[in-house]
Amino acid sequence: MSQDSTATKAMIRDQLAVLRRRMRREAAIDEAVCRLAARMNLRPDEAADHLRRLSRDSGIDLLEVARDVTPPPLAQAETRELVVPAWMTGVLEALHASAAYLVPVKDAGGRVVDFLIAATNRHTKDVTGRGADQLRGRRLVETSPGVVKSGVLDDYLSVYESGAPLTRGPLEFVEARDGLLWPASIMVRAVRAGGGVLASWRTLDDEERLVAGWERAQRIAELGWGEWNLATGTAVWTQQMYEMFGRRPAEGPIRLEDLPAAVVAEDVPLVDEQMRTLLRYREATENEYRVQNRYGLRHLRTVSEPILDEDGLPVKIRMLVQDTTAGRRRERALAVAHEQVVTQRQRAEEEHQVAVRLQDSILPRRTGVLDLPGLRMGLRYRPAEDVLRLGGDWFKARPLPDGRVLLAIGDAMGHGLTAVGLMAQMRYGLAGLAYTKADAAQLATWLNDLMYHNNEGVTATGTAIIGHFDPADRTLTWTSAGHPSPVLVRQGKAALLDHSPGVMLGAFESMSYELTTTVLESGDVLVLYTDGIVERRGLDVQAGLDALVGAAADCHTDDPEESIACVLARLDGDISDDVCVIALRVL
Repeated sequence: MSQDSTATKAMIRDQLAVLRRRMRREAAIDEAVCRLAARMNLRPDEAADHLRRLSRDSGIDLLEVARDVTPPPLAQAETRELVVPAWMTGVLEALHASAAYLVPVKDAGGRVVDFLIAATNRHTKDVTGRGADQLRGRRLVETSPGVVKSGVLDDYLSVYESGAPLTRGPLEFVEARDGLLWPASIMVRAVRAGGGVLASWRTLDDEERLVAGWERAQRIAELGWGEWNLATGTAVWTQQMYEMFGRRPAEGPIRLEDLPAAVVAEDVPLVDEQMRTLLRYREATENEYRVQNRYGLRHLRTVSEPILDEDGLPVKIRMLVQDTTAGRRRERALAVAHEQVVTQRQRAEEEHQVAVRLQDSILPRRTGVLDLPGLRMGLRYRPAEDVLRLGGDWFKARPLPDGRVLLAIGDAMGHGLTAVGLMAQMRYGLAGLAYTKADAAQLATWLNDLMYHNNEGVTATGTAIIGHFDPADRTLTWTSAGHPSPVLVRQGKAALLDHSPGVMLGAFESMSYELTTTVLESGDVLVLYTDGIVERRGLDVQAGLDALVGAAADCHTDDPEESIACVLARLDGDISDDVCVIALRVL
């Protein structure tokens, strides 16, 4: 094991230890809040406030205060007065999933604060493995603190009060028990019945679900899927994962901290960055590195994401892996590529000059104001000066024959001549497709297929916002393909628009995208931009987004060109990548 691999393994182990300590603290506090709620007959949020006040007034750490909260006694008085209808027992036993009959518990004012688990069927189990005998006769909140943060308690209250049935899931549910967190994926159903709530739940079997649903697809696409449970240290892999990493199923999945040892030494820093992004910064990440196994050298492209609980704490890591090796041919090509590194460096400056000329011919640098139907547009397009940062930012704004205005902005992944070529594909491809009268979601699907099929053998991806503005009713109908959300400035206040984020263009075949409709008002300013304006050295993307939103609000004027100039002046000191910003004032 190399020195870099050993250091990265130690870093991962330390990060996991920190996370598990925080998990234990979170679990202990959650349990204490729910115990206190049951003892004082309060709702959990009121009990949490009470516990925090005790900690603040006493000067004692919240965890120490929580440890002094003892479990409430069994609700014997409540169960003695309780009569479960005979038909309810029959209904419970007829259900194949875990099921319970919940009776409301009210405070002195008649407000429902909790539920009593009045009856269960014989095969009831919670996500921690406790059976029916350990659950019956207890308060729901005290027995299952996870129902509070997951919102399931509020769902049950809504079912009881409104009578509307509930179906929810798959739900990432995190139970707190004995000072530990127990993450699980569950399905929940509930209906009002017999003066209470009939609830059922089922814990999804990840391994069965993955093997049944993904086995054939993974073989065809050379895809593997894995999940690491950070609380328990266990992991689940599909068969394809074992093949890609050269392991036998009997050996089990690789532990997260042992992943650096599986890759070639030169690529260990890529794993280091991947794990830091997932565990420390808690963000999704895409990476590509090489693995040496008994079948030879493999090139693996990974898309990983942390699964966070309600407090933002990572409880699971999920990873989608694609084998991009394509056999020995790519291995030989990689060897040739290494031999040509020196030559490529000598040609880098020449390539940069070609890329600059090509980029300027496709999309010249420009500023100024453009009047469109119902809009006044300010624009600032500025490629990076650094040879290594020259990228594929692009935009498109033009009236269409049907009266709508096509608005688009995007970023071809990578830098240099390749990025500029991809930028040309995306921009000219969209320009041709726009006259089909299709909506923005369909345009994104077609553009995705164009990039996927026209660039075989290379990774060709990009992001984009594509939309249509209708000046008749001032509506913007748009979709996102992995691109940062637009900023809407209205009456001096700025915010990112909510939307359903789609997959970046060119990553996978036959993707579909969702439309979002935003109703605009006269005087609104919509800011579209590429990620170069929000990515700062030493800061995460969210900090860059916050800075952009703040600058957009402070720089709001009637002249969109002046607004852009002001925003860039605020942010320009930290910008090193390509910059493309469009400000659209609604008339």
